[in-house]
Amino acid sequence: MPRNLDLTALRSFVTVADVGGVTRAAGQLHLTQSAVSMQLKRLEDGLDLSLIDRSARNVQLTPIGEQLLSYARRMLVLNDEAIARLTGDAFEGEITVGLPHDILYPAIPPVLAAFAQLYPRIRVHLQSHPTRILREMFARGECDLILTTEETVGEGAETLVRVPLVWAGAAGGVAYRARPVRFAFCRNCIFSPIARGALDRAGIDWESVVDAASDRASEAAVMADLAVYVILDETLPAGIQKVPFGAGLPALPDQNINLYRAGTLQPQVSDALAALLRQNYGRLDRPRIAAE
Repeated sequence: MPRNLDLTALRSFVTVADVGGVTRAAGQLHLTQSAVSMQLKRLEDGLDLSLIDRSARNVQLTPIGEQLLSYARRMLVLNDEAIARLTGDAFEGEITVGLPHDILYPAIPPVLAAFAQLYPRIRVHLQSHPTRILREMFARGECDLILTTEETVGEGAETLVRVPLVWAGAAGGVAYRARPVRFAFCRNCIFSPIARGALDRAGIDWESVVDAASDRASEAAVMADLAVYVILDETLPAGIQKVPFGAGLPALPDQNINLYRAGTLQPQVSDALAALLRQNYGRLDRPRIAAE
């Protein structure tokens, strides 16, 4: 007799993997921690397999759990698409989504494509601005949902992933060797004060080689091997690579990619878009699942 996987338990399993723990998953799913734990146990018992390795200090997915995670994601996408197609005629209109230029790729294209499949009658209006401008727009009600890059997380926001901030230069370039450091940054870049402060604290002289409002100007200078700049790891454009370890540049703090959602969004639509963002940004560096 064929066995069936419990989609509710699969959703809890995927959420735990994406957000990094049972407690945080319970908050996302609006369930108690014990309910999520019971669903995970029921899933393991039904398969007679161990999906989570609880022997170490930090709980991780087992190899079988990693395999199931891939299947579970696809099953939930199909389930949600079917529900949306059959019942989603009432959902139409426009959503304004804002995010900084440097985290558009690689996550946003598949998010937008999947969301369009789920809600074909909802138009997405994309805004790309620096984080501080996005926060101001969100506060004024000009964006329904924003992503930001910040060292901390604001009230009511959710951290999707924490990503290292790194020094980067032209692929095969040598600009990182120059002293004073030749630094390319745009006026609105939220990372530039962090990097300049790190250089100052390390006693390393630096000079600016770009005066522009656009990240593209900084990228052009870096690609030409005229300067270095700072960028989130896993988001480096083609032609740019991380500065070699031991190059003498100071360490930089990790950054959060944070999600802010307006309460005016329809809950089902808001939750669907948040789940897609969580899933795709989580792939940049899916956190280890903390033992709870």
